[in-house]
Amino acid sequence: MSFNLSVGGAKKVPTRGFQPLRDLPTVLWLLLVVVAALAHRELPAPRWLMIHLLLLGAVTHAILVWSQHFSFALLRSAPATQDHRQQMWRLTLANSGAALVITGVLTSVWLVTAAGAAALLVAVIWHGTSLVLRSRRALAGRFGRTIRYYIAAAAFLPIGIVIGAWLAREASDALTLAHALINVLGWIGLTVAGTLVTLWPTILRTRADDDAAPGAARALPVFVAGVALSAVGAAGSWIVVLAVGLIGYLAGLGIIGISLWRAARRSPPRTFAALSVAAAMLWWIGAMVVLVIAVVSAWVSGNGLPAVQAGVDAIVPYLAAGFVAQVLIGALSYLVPVVLGGGPSPVRVGTAAFDRAGALRIAVANTALFVCALPVSSLIRVVVSALYLVAVASFLPILFVAMRAQRRAKADGVRLSEPRQGPIVPEGDRPPGRRAGQAVAGMLSVVLAVAVCAAIAPQSMGLTSAPVGADDADAPVITVAVEAANMRFTPDVIDVPVGTRLVIELTNTDAGQLHDLVFANGAGGSRLAPGDTETIDVGVITADVDGWCSIAGHRQMGMTLTVRATGAATPDAEDHDHGSSDATGHDRGSSGAGESLPEIDLAADPGEGFEPYDAVLPSLPVSDSPVTHEITLPVTEQVQEVAPGIRQRLWTFGGTAPGPVLHGRVGDTFVITLVNDGTIGHSIDFHAGALAPDEPMRTIAPGESLTYTFTATRSGIWMYHCSTAPMSAHIANGMYGAVIIEPAELPPVDRSYVLVQGEYYLGAQDSEIDMDKLAAGDADLVTFNGYAMQYAHAPLPARVGERVRIWVLDAGPDRASSFHVVGGQFDTVWSEGRYLIDRAADTGSQALGLLPAQGGFVELVFPEAGHYPFVSHIMTDAERGAHGMFEVIE
Repeated sequence: MSFNLSVGGAKKVPTRGFQPLRDLPTVLWLLLVVVAALAHRELPAPRWLMIHLLLLGAVTHAILVWSQHFSFALLRSAPATQDHRQQMWRLTLANSGAALVITGVLTSVWLVTAAGAAALLVAVIWHGTSLVLRSRRALAGRFGRTIRYYIAAAAFLPIGIVIGAWLAREASDALTLAHALINVLGWIGLTVAGTLVTLWPTILRTRADDDAAPGAARALPVFVAGVALSAVGAAGSWIVVLAVGLIGYLAGLGIIGISLWRAARRSPPRTFAALSVAAAMLWWIGAMVVLVIAVVSAWVSGNGLPAVQAGVDAIVPYLAAGFVAQVLIGALSYLVPVVLGGGPSPVRVGTAAFDRAGALRIAVANTALFVCALPVSSLIRVVVSALYLVAVASFLPILFVAMRAQRRAKADGVRLSEPRQGPIVPEGDRPPGRRAGQAVAGMLSVVLAVAVCAAIAPQSMGLTSAPVGADDADAPVITVAVEAANMRFTPDVIDVPVGTRLVIELTNTDAGQLHDLVFANGAGGSRLAPGDTETIDVGVITADVDGWCSIAGHRQMGMTLTVRATGAATPDAEDHDHGSSDATGHDRGSSGAGESLPEIDLAADPGEGFEPYDAVLPSLPVSDSPVTHEITLPVTEQVQEVAPGIRQRLWTFGGTAPGPVLHGRVGDTFVITLVNDGTIGHSIDFHAGALAPDEPMRTIAPGESLTYTFTATRSGIWMYHCSTAPMSAHIANGMYGAVIIEPAELPPVDRSYVLVQGEYYLGAQDSEIDMDKLAAGDADLVTFNGYAMQYAHAPLPARVGERVRIWVLDAGPDRASSFHVVGGQFDTVWSEGRYLIDRAADTGSQALGLLPAQGGFVELVFPEAGHYPFVSHIMTDAERGAHGMFEVIE
């Protein structure tokens, strides 16, 4: 059998001898994915199994088949009998190896896993070597160089195989991430990228873009560097390197995406194959963008590899289901009729069969997948996942129907039109109204399913706070030991048969951190000090229920636990998140409780009894020798006003936010005694001291104390803050302050003030920080010295002709500052240890720019009496409260 293949508008190249049965293992692997999805509750590691059945089984087989096939077409050569024989041996090795790897992991027999990995390794190296030799012998055409994508992909997979085999023996989060990146972005991603350059315009029935071939050549080294850097960064836990690699990979997608977009503009996707591949590319790009954002956020926040791993874990299912599955099905829907051949009419018969309800299937699959990506309940996620599975799995019966119809057409010599049945027209050639109607119907079917879930189980939409567990004294009891440490519960997933009462023995094995465990059905325990244990009766389990640590920020850092009800008819009644309450009415889903936040009115009068934070920096006493400063800083948690009528429960050093200003000279020693009088763990980090943080900066539990001693060796205005995770929450909730170490020979001034800029992400009235606002960077207030616009209500005094020095520290945690005095000009600017200008006569400065944790001072002389506002010239922050006033008199 022979057939013709037109690649990207290039000359048709005859090839021969291809056997469609070689795609049968791909179909069998896909069937196993469907079976695993249907039986996921009874399977060990169901998510791992489904992803590896798809990626290691179906996709790897398809890549080995079709990259060889395309290599002959692109290099304008035909396979010999020996090539077919070698290909069959490679496919046998690869599929046997994949089956052994999966079996070995599921049975925990590492020798079986190693044997499978070795077989895979041989098959892939053999595959890559054959491509290299063929590319050297043949005369490449316009797109011949895209074979290098397949060669590069084949070079990455052996690395991924070796890492995977090692992981089966010894777990490593860093290597797991590197393994996933190499396999998905390298082996699969590079193969898909190289194929789409030529196959995409062919599917669209248009010519390839003029820049497609050179663009692909430019993109390949960018892709390869991106995969390599990503993998190295992940393996070494170097977040910056990982971020650079992923951004580079995304840039490679952008390069080839230009020509793909131009082809789609000339001939928009209409067939099922084109729509499926187009949807896959969108999921590919979208997942990569989300992954880059997750990695950059982890880098900026300092949460490191665990935060990256959490982001990857959330994205991988959508890469597999949205990108990989759809690009595989879309490509096969186009290629199988072409390969079966028989002439134009039979090919159109086969294509028409693949296009049956194509727009409907695409709409259902992608709408369902999009809903799964939203923060919906498990009930909704299960229902829409089933819709996705039906839409995607429909490819399998359609495949057999299409192949049978095309074979009959070939045997009967059927023409395109049959008078008795009407014309056989592929979906892409039909009026657009029909496709649009199918797409709308597909989306509405998913919406209807969500609506039915809401009607049957309102709690799945958060419409009721009915508890999940039922009170049944006769129910069987299961007791599970759970440990809390390092912002994780172990185990974090517990399977419980429906109708069974769950009792949890929770032990806090952390060092210094308090933890608790509360559930969306109202069950929960108290806060445990390190080493303490508590018994929590979760109740009788009738559906899935979520649990988490209720201490501010801990849930957002991944400290969650899921109870899965096995055998449940309706699998979820949780997701009460921020709205669920325990028996006392305390809001267990957010960091605060109490009345809703009043409207913020920064112009309002603070009222009687208002006392501003004292911004005056007294002069240091004269001393001929270094001084030892002994200071006790009690940690307190108290409700304070942060703007007129706005109260928050702050965590403070010494009862104020910011904490007290510490003041000294180079050579002075500071002996700080931190006493934790709060209800959770806290710590302290002094930027003014240089010493190993292990002991002095450790987190201490409530009731404990530690002594932190450092000698000031360098001048500056230094930040101190709580360094307990999540650090952003502890800083934003008030735990920061300034240490001023004066430079040598600092000249005296008439007045000296200290302004520390900070941010508030307000929870409910009288409550703690809102972690969702903090994660989004949505600050409600930006303040100087902890109270919005306090120095507009209580201006700082000065006189005409006096020299005024203003020390400024940006404590963050996230927002920069640009300190400016309206109507004033600075003749002295000292920033981060150096003078930018020093008592300049004929030049000046208008603003002191600072990033979080940076500081300095400015000096100016007011020329005349009046009111001189000072602000952060990041004006939205000035309008959020970073605004004050100097009142200057004669």
